[in-house]
Amino acid sequence: MKSPLDSDDRRSKLADYLLPGGTEPDPRFTLANERTFLAWMRTSLALLAGGIAVETFTADIFIYDIRRLLALLLMSLALLLSAPAFYRWLAVERAMRHRRALPFSVLTPILSLGVTVVIACFVFFVFFYAKS
Repeated sequence: MKSPLDSDDRRSKLADYLLPGGTEPDPRFTLANERTFLAWMRTSLALLAGGIAVETFTADIFIYDIRRLLALLLMSLALLLSAPAFYRWLAVERAMRHRRALPFSVLTPILSLGVTVVIACFVFFVFFYAKS
């Protein structure tokens, strides 16, 4: 009978399907890739929480339509980051397994541009539309 502590070098069918061919990279690189994925997910969750906070706690500052727009901007940015985060993790993992150059990250410009738009909207609305 096989002990649960016995080493088994076989991967799951899902891993074989998602990561076909190539050789196993150094586990440190795989774990670093996973930490990067989790950082993108944390950022996405923080943006989602920010959108919820704007909708919930800024009624004294903004009228309903502006509050809704700012909340939707933050939550949409969260969605735009979380959706491709898995694809980026997978693309990097595949590149490492096949000893290819790492792919360009579209997440960085999305985050930078998105946060810039949200901040510009906040500044504009606070300056021109905040309740006195």
